[in-house]
Amino acid sequence: MDVSQRYREAWEGYWSATSDTPGEAIWDSDPSLTAVPHTELLLPYADASLPVVDLGCGNGTQTRYLATRFARAIGVDLSHAAIGHARRADRGGVAEFDQLDLVDADAVAALRKRIGDTNIYMRAVIHQSEPEARPAVAAAVAALVGERGRAFVVEPTPVSKDVLQQVAQGPDGPPEKLRRVLAHGLKPASATEDEVRRLLQEAGLTTLAGGATALAQTEFLPDGTRVELPSRWFVLALAEHRDGDRR
Repeated sequence: MDVSQRYREAWEGYWSATSDTPGEAIWDSDPSLTAVPHTELLLPYADASLPVVDLGCGNGTQTRYLATRFARAIGVDLSHAAIGHARRADRGGVAEFDQLDLVDADAVAALRKRIGDTNIYMRAVIHQSEPEARPAVAAAVAALVGERGRAFVVEPTPVSKDVLQQVAQGPDGPPEKLRRVLAHGLKPASATEDEVRRLLQEAGLTTLAGGATALAQTEFLPDGTRVELPSRWFVLALAEHRDGDRR
């Protein structure tokens, strides 16, 4: 299975039209607001001597931070243009970046064979994936963690769609960063909380910890308030290996 051509072209178009300027993507928030607190939630359950793979890494901002906390960090993304951004931004060569279609089971299996058990960081990937591809995205997480790996998954809830609609209805219409997302046909916050939970469970993953959070964006409301998307986070392991968590 592969993602649709429309979906692939949407992401290539988005990242090709995005500059290397940090924060130009609406979700490209500073790690202090994202990967830093997320890693603190993951590490009590994870073996940091294992690699970490950032699924849907975009321009690699979070991946580069993850490289400071884990033995090895690999960022993967569907978009070749995104991987180009990530490699250019990684001037110190602290991480690795590769193109990967998460719904391509053979490609995921090849990555798993190459690196072995791994930790996973996945921020807001299921919600914007095509509905028919979402089970394969969850299955990719399960395939990669193996016996020893742990996954941190965070997904916006449907309430986020209301937040984005509010942002879009400003006096001047959607701000530029949100306008570019919508212009490329990308549809944020289109998965329900129940669907996300079900997909993870059906992939053979069990929840070790979880809770509510908000994903900080790089866009602001007219009053200067940062846009934040209500979300839910999970720390996950393969169900048959949950007894090996590090609590």
